[in-house]
Amino acid sequence: MTLARDPSTAAQAPQAVVLQGGEDMVFPPGDIYSDEPPLETDLHRDQIDLLIRLLRWLWQDRQDFYVSGNITIYYSPNQLKSEDFRGPDFFVVLGTERRSRKSWVVWEEGGKYPNIIIELLSESTAQTDRGLKKQLYQDTFRTPDYFWFDPNTLEFQGYHLLDGKYHELEPNERGWLWSHQLELYLGIQDQQLRFFTPGGQLVPTPEETAQAEHQRNDKLAAKLRELGVDPDDL
Repeated sequence: MTLARDPSTAAQAPQAVVLQGGEDMVFPPGDIYSDEPPLETDLHRDQIDLLIRLLRWLWQDRQDFYVSGNITIYYSPNQLKSEDFRGPDFFVVLGTERRSRKSWVVWEEGGKYPNIIIELLSESTAQTDRGLKKQLYQDTFRTPDYFWFDPNTLEFQGYHLLDGKYHELEPNERGWLWSHQLELYLGIQDQQLRFFTPGGQLVPTPEETAQAEHQRNDKLAAKLRELGVDPDDL
């Protein structure tokens, strides 16, 4: 949700503070990790975490993508971290190495920008997400898929880049929107934004997968008992 930052906060040197006993406590430089503001509500944080976990679980066998959220993307043509940066709530970069990063630095990543971005609307960011950021992601990032979702009002909208301009996506009969980049649908389920397969199946969390497996085992055990077979003897 980053909107602006004082350039003086970038690439700061370690600072020493003198404690009462005369000892020096040295703090690390402020540019080690992505400098993002706090999320506005638990709903926003939980939604970001959910989307990241779902995609990592679904693509657990893939090593050619990076998914993250609420960390800074640096894109200055001058290769300066003190200018030109934004912090999307959720984004995915395809065709890159799957590994942990402190931030996404475009000039260190072969010039790659996100293939898909999702912003979570709030009272303080909605206008920027619908306007300034939409323009930035269209004209500078050239991000093919852009969506926004409001965890409170459930407002949900999406765009696909075509001929250099964002075109609003038409929802299907279930109200889902298709992500060309992920080859998945995005839709609202139980007041949360979720992924769905091209065939219409909900992409489950690891916990939901385990629960479904447990229920299948219980049904199988019950059927075996109906047939006079003790499943514990198998």
